[in-house]
Amino acid sequence: MSESSVGAWVVDPAGSSATFASKTFWGLTTVRGTFGGLAGAGTVAGDGTVSGELVIDAAQLSTKNKVRDQHLRSADFFNVDKFPAVVVRIASTTRDGDTVTGAGTIEAGGQTQPITFTGRVAESDGAVTLTAGATVDHRALGMTWNRLGMLAGTAKGSVTARFVRG
Repeated sequence: MSESSVGAWVVDPAGSSATFASKTFWGLTTVRGTFGGLAGAGTVAGDGTVSGELVIDAAQLSTKNKVRDQHLRSADFFNVDKFPAVVVRIASTTRDGDTVTGAGTIEAGGQTQPITFTGRVAESDGAVTLTAGATVDHRALGMTWNRLGMLAGTAKGSVTARFVRG
């Protein structure tokens, strides 16, 4: 980030989104979905260190299949009655041009695990947009339902987070 990026930033919900994809039916089909809103904030320190938190609304997830969506919201997966959000905490990032890599944690369904991600950063019109993706082992988050071995052990998540001055 440039020197002018130092300071506090907040997520612009209108310019932000979160999606997921997971293999099912023994890898023959990919289920794709979207999460509800995205909120959060980040800070860029004078030394270029970036930290922040993204709060993703899991209670409003949609795969365009009502029965499947209810199951994903249940205690078998996200357990949104108790844990309505997926929280990603960013502890460190490294930037090389417009490419960024980062590490932190992801919390979903009441469980937390380390996460790493890669993505791209774009600065435009006083905003910074991070488009990043990560692979998550849902079993490590306590999401172990897997009738007849239908589900792959990982899911891919993608976030586009547009940040504006806080």
